[in-house]
Amino acid sequence: MEVLQLLEGSTAFLLLATGLLGLVVGSFLNVVIHRLPLMMEHALSLECHEYLGTPLADTGNSGHFNLLSPASCCPACGHRIRCWENIPVVSFLLLRGKCSACGAAISWRYPAVESATAILSIATALYFGYSTQLLAALVFTWAMIPLFLIDLDTQILPDAITLPLLWLGLLCSLNDLFIDSHASILGAAAGYLSLWLLYHVFRLATGKEGMGYGDFKLLGAIGAWVGWQSLPVVILFSSVVGAVLGIALILVKGRDHNQPMPFGPFLAAAGWITLLWGNDILALYLK
Repeated sequence: MEVLQLLEGSTAFLLLATGLLGLVVGSFLNVVIHRLPLMMEHALSLECHEYLGTPLADTGNSGHFNLLSPASCCPACGHRIRCWENIPVVSFLLLRGKCSACGAAISWRYPAVESATAILSIATALYFGYSTQLLAALVFTWAMIPLFLIDLDTQILPDAITLPLLWLGLLCSLNDLFIDSHASILGAAAGYLSLWLLYHVFRLATGKEGMGYGDFKLLGAIGAWVGWQSLPVVILFSSVVGAVLGIALILVKGRDHNQPMPFGPFLAAAGWITLLWGNDILALYLK
């Protein structure tokens, strides 16, 4: 009993437990990042075929393809990943980044996502400590990671993540977990409408679409968590980082300045930073 009480008050134990949990969650997030866009593509294709009244081609596993099924396998040879080959980061190192069956290279992104999830989870635990806030903040953190990478890959921000995140932020405000309900509701509305208005002004002025509706929903979700007062910080951070990275890509890699760049990753990163240190940043700015 004394050992349990000691562990409950130990910051080191909290960080270790959160880091290990982050590795496990990161492994699952790899599945989400890979499969959720494919599931959305299949659902859209199915809706189109139903609307047109044409049969949908059988792809073999489309009927039961989801986040849990089928089991993970090597994309090169179809080798089913065994339990010991699916230990976050450790298995990648033991296998030397190659499939145990065919020797095909395993993407570095898998251990990178697992490691990043663990590091961000530890940072969140270090800030909030033993608290109910930590549990909610971890969910927020884990949602930002797939949003960041899915939008980077496909320029899509799935409603399956942004909308539940929005509602969860509003529910957390009922107990003033991070902010009160007044600030949360206004934050959700202001976050969505600010980008919605900017989108239409830009479209009318240039005839082009500057961003997607997923960006509106993501900023609305972030606003529900951090409140309307912190939205300028989120927008400022995301815009500065996006502008700097965009200019760097043009100068270093010769990226076409007309080629669209997703805004969601910068919103996700800025939202996470603001949830943890937004109040400190605002206080520093006001001083």
